[in-house]
Amino acid sequence: MPRPTWYAPFTALLGGLAAGLAHPPFGVAVGLLGYSLILLRLETIASARPLRTSFWLGWLAGLGYFGISTWWIAEPFLVDPRVYGWMAPFAVVLMGGGLSLFWGLAGLAYRLARPDGVWKVLVFAGVFAVVEWLRGHVLTGFPWNLVGESWRAGSAPSQAAALVGAYGLTWITLAISAAPALLMLPIPRLAQAGAIMATGVAMIGLFAGGAGRLAASARTLYTPDAPLIRIVQADIDQKEKWRAENLDQVFQDYVDLSQRPASGVPDLIIWPEGALPAVINDLIGPESPYAPRLRDALKPGQRLVMGANRVEPTADGGYRYFNTLMAFQRDGEALRVTGYYDKHRLVPFGEFLPLGDLAGRLGIRSLVRMPEDFTPGPRPRPLLIPGIPAMQPLICYEALFPGLGSGATRPAWILNISNDAWFGATSGPWQHLNIASYRAIEQGLPMVRSTPTGVSAVIDAHGRLLPGLSLELGRAGVIDARLPAPAAPTLYSRIGDGLFFGMVVLSIGAGLAGRRRRRSARPDLGSGSPLA
Repeated sequence: MPRPTWYAPFTALLGGLAAGLAHPPFGVAVGLLGYSLILLRLETIASARPLRTSFWLGWLAGLGYFGISTWWIAEPFLVDPRVYGWMAPFAVVLMGGGLSLFWGLAGLAYRLARPDGVWKVLVFAGVFAVVEWLRGHVLTGFPWNLVGESWRAGSAPSQAAALVGAYGLTWITLAISAAPALLMLPIPRLAQAGAIMATGVAMIGLFAGGAGRLAASARTLYTPDAPLIRIVQADIDQKEKWRAENLDQVFQDYVDLSQRPASGVPDLIIWPEGALPAVINDLIGPESPYAPRLRDALKPGQRLVMGANRVEPTADGGYRYFNTLMAFQRDGEALRVTGYYDKHRLVPFGEFLPLGDLAGRLGIRSLVRMPEDFTPGPRPRPLLIPGIPAMQPLICYEALFPGLGSGATRPAWILNISNDAWFGATSGPWQHLNIASYRAIEQGLPMVRSTPTGVSAVIDAHGRLLPGLSLELGRAGVIDARLPAPAAPTLYSRIGDGLFFGMVVLSIGAGLAGRRRRRSARPDLGSGSPLA
């Protein structure tokens, strides 16, 4: 009996929704079978529909996936709903629909490849993994919730990122999750059995290998002279923070938390991105009343790092704006700037506007609280603060990008400051935490994460949140912790995405093998169930 015309689009959308629910904070692992459903739908229309149908089925699957993954994009527009609220639904639709174009491209590429037999799974994994890589690079990239990051960071499967990175783990996840679809396709039973057995071995290897890596480092290690770090989370609502009359209270809240008594004196205090609603040049200028108060918030020799907007004059009389991590130290009665890092990877439509003039006329520019676009800094490099092991800063959005913080000089830890207050009480902060934790796994480095409203945390070199060292959404407080020791350099930190590109070559080989098999194939009476 033929299926109704809506069946294929509906089930493609359903497959994408299920796959999106596999990501934290939902953690519905069975949702990974959504990739099997997507593969089945692409196979259903392989010969019966026009070529463009494959694109639209891939796009619909993406719409479900990115609808679940990025619905929080509406939240920044609700900070001032009377002015910007009308934009929220358009932002959700444009974000989900735009990102879904990549999955539409994957559906089209799969149709053009026309793989045969058990090779279908490897080709499917290859084309979707490649478009996920493209999603992380085209137009500066937006690699939010890569398929490989469906696994909770710090879990056994997530440890594969230390070898192959998030893109390589994306290929592995797709291949394993799509393999059950072979049982529903007209493929010889012996080939089906072999493919499922190979998938089972791969799944066991993924879990057992990761569990072994975690067991080898069951305890988080510390160097004897590890500095004591304090993360400050003031939990100030984004709507209230930007009221000019609240600056003094916001400043004082951070100072009070920074000076909260503890068993030891912190060597380094960390304030998050967007902690203070002011340009740092004004706050620490010679005439500013806040400069001495910032100095007095620190004990002699104590250091402070904080996220801040920085302004720099240009030769033509204009100004350049930077999203910056500033490092300070109190020396006697002086507050000294000891270093800074300017954000390299900026957020499109948040920190720079690709259609700046049009966006200004629509009033969108005022969302970034700056009169001009931010200027990107140089590629990330370790920052040296006196008395503190070398660290790699990653500001907010930068923690989405695999390999962005890797370089010739290896730091001892990663500092991720982020203004997740923009996400509100949604799934966004939890997903951002999970994504950022993958950078710790890939590099084998501990991560300290600081946000204004949560989730702030100390994460070890295997991506695990350390017990008792996190502040969830809606909580004000501090985290005092010794800086964990780094692990040995990972394979991924040495060769980057080399193994991932090898997997892509394997998928290309599978596609070519499938084509040869189809040309020489003869009818097989022992095939599995055909797809109606």
